[in-house]
Amino acid sequence: MAKSTSKIIVSNTEITVTQLDNEDYISLTDMAGYKDNLEARIVVSNWMSTHYTVDFLAVWEQVNNPNFNRMGFHTVRNGEGRLFLTPKRWVEMTNAIGIFSKSGRYGGGIFAHKDIAFEFGTWLSAEFKYFLIREFQRLKDDENNRLKLEWNLQRTLAKVNYHIHTDAIKENLIPQKITSKQASFVYANEADLLNVALFGTTAKEWRETNPDKNGNLRDYATLEQLVVLSNMESINALLIRQGLPQNERLIELNKVAITQMKSLLESNSMKKLK
Repeated sequence: MAKSTSKIIVSNTEITVTQLDNEDYISLTDMAGYKDNLEARIVVSNWMSTHYTVDFLAVWEQVNNPNFNRMGFHTVRNGEGRLFLTPKRWVEMTNAIGIFSKSGRYGGGIFAHKDIAFEFGTWLSAEFKYFLIREFQRLKDDENNRLKLEWNLQRTLAKVNYHIHTDAIKENLIPQKITSKQASFVYANEADLLNVALFGTTAKEWRETNPDKNGNLRDYATLEQLVVLSNMESINALLIRQGLPQNERLIELNKVAITQMKSLLESNSMKKLK
């Protein structure tokens, strides 16, 4: 089915270009208007009725149409039906796909694949064919430029959405700097010290604010948080051996959590592990 329809102007003649199965077809009816002293169907039939045109159409079909009826072609080539060959007769006898008739008051007429339409243009006039190819190429360039613009727009939107997404992740996963009040608390066990440094809450506080969830705080940790938590356990053990008070260790561990989470969230290696 036709995917899109466009118009080009060649030698003051408006010509329709349509798409069928991602291939461009050009209106021979419109092109025939260049010779305005005859009806379009007569102009097209006169062109199709020559040996050269029939041979060219056959070559195109043999290359592009696996269902081309070669026996039908030879019948046409040897005289039957070639005296005044019409697109309809050509299709019926050879199962051709390179040329077809389309009904309808608007947008109807005889259409041919661009390769065939260019040959028709040669028959009409060398000058006409030259400007036909130029205008057709301009149309394709305009379409490509629009596609590039749309692609760049989509890419830009994707980047914006990506940053919105990653910013939201960072806002929720990167630990907040602990408050002075938190730093002054004495935590009953070292596990909660690490929980506060990384998650900003103790296990008990998490359970109270998440009564609908099973398990504990660390069961819901991300891969990055678990990696940082493991590192923090080693660092905390070292700080304990150095004799650092709990409130000072909490501040240092919180700094480690913030720094490492930022690095891991931006790490391509971590993304591959997911």
